[in-house]
Amino acid sequence: MNWPYELQIGWRYTRAGRAGRRNRFISFISGVSMLGIALGVAALIIVLSVMNGFQKEVRDRMLSVIAHIEIYESQGVALADWKATAAKARENPQVMGAAPFVAAQALIARGDDMRGAIVRGISPNEEATVTDIAAALKDTTLARLVPGEWGIVLGGELARAMGVREGDKITIVAPGGQVTPAGVVPRLKQFNVVGTFEAGHYEYDSGLALIHVDDAARLFRVEGPTGVQLRLTDVHAAREVADELAQSLGPEVVVRDWTRTNRNWFDAVQIEKRLMFIILTLIIAVAAFNLVSTLVMTVTDKQADIAILRTLGATPRSIMGIFMVQGAASGIIGTLAGVALGLLVALNIDVIVPAIERALQVSFLPGSIYLISRMPSDPQSSDIVPIVLISLVLAFVATLYPSWRASRVQPAEALRYE
Repeated sequence: MNWPYELQIGWRYTRAGRAGRRNRFISFISGVSMLGIALGVAALIIVLSVMNGFQKEVRDRMLSVIAHIEIYESQGVALADWKATAAKARENPQVMGAAPFVAAQALIARGDDMRGAIVRGISPNEEATVTDIAAALKDTTLARLVPGEWGIVLGGELARAMGVREGDKITIVAPGGQVTPAGVVPRLKQFNVVGTFEAGHYEYDSGLALIHVDDAARLFRVEGPTGVQLRLTDVHAAREVADELAQSLGPEVVVRDWTRTNRNWFDAVQIEKRLMFIILTLIIAVAAFNLVSTLVMTVTDKQADIAILRTLGATPRSIMGIFMVQGAASGIIGTLAGVALGLLVALNIDVIVPAIERALQVSFLPGSIYLISRMPSDPQSSDIVPIVLISLVLAFVATLYPSWRASRVQPAEALRYE
């Protein structure tokens, strides 16, 4: 194939560096630049993949307990007809499950020990269509939640903190109180602990209790379910679906998706990812601008060649193109090598990390401290494509000044002492 001579000479300069000591040094600097770009790209891919893995792991554990969308009555009272609200919500093609609930904050007491928790009243059969934890416990633990028998299922951490086991009794102190001749006294109700659950998310394992929705309505003195929980086919579409439901259901209800309910966590993760992206991109920038020194040295070394090409009719634009090809080729090679290395590590991190732990006799994620004992990884094209584009752009920008300087070489000056 008859390639333009700018590409041929630029590629030859990229591969050159074995003829003399000076050329070998230039080649070494060029190789270090490519290696720096490759390591920067690989580090960015690996770190973002691990962050995506942790985010997915925590999100999945969170969404195993809570619904994707919750619909409340705007005044905080019971819904007039939760079944009609659920049926209207199901008209949206994204909605695949609906369940009623009653939720309120309360105090759970056993002896002198008292802890705050969210008490959620659920219907075990409908709840199984909304949350994974309910689907897993539908035929076992949650089947013991019978209306009128005042059974309760506690989060595992909450039960351990209070020293409660299955079969024990606890007391719930409901918000508000009863007016008596002696004054306002708290409303208390004794419950039987019929089981516990482990979601793997500390916030819910230590602060959530489940009871039957009918018992919750009687305990908190509401006429029925105060809201409807929804499960979607696509968890990432929760915010858009919530906005659509808010329009279709009207102002009588409040619609909140899981990203708004857990806004602090969601925003913190996104900010952390952006900051890590910016910080690690600086590594790529430093390596890319090392190409400047490489090309400046190459231009100085190749002044005689440039002068000869100019006398043969090469234009300044062609000379500039030669050195831009050399710098761009180094950037492309470094970027592709970095992508390959990054994906290799990210896709095999569940093998690499345990091997390092065995070799160093350490544990990066001890199970006694962290809920996640393995290093998760989730490479995503939405992260990799911007990394590749930024790396290539930085490498291209780094070639501009040396290439322009090469195009300004005067043949007579360059050949004066040759």
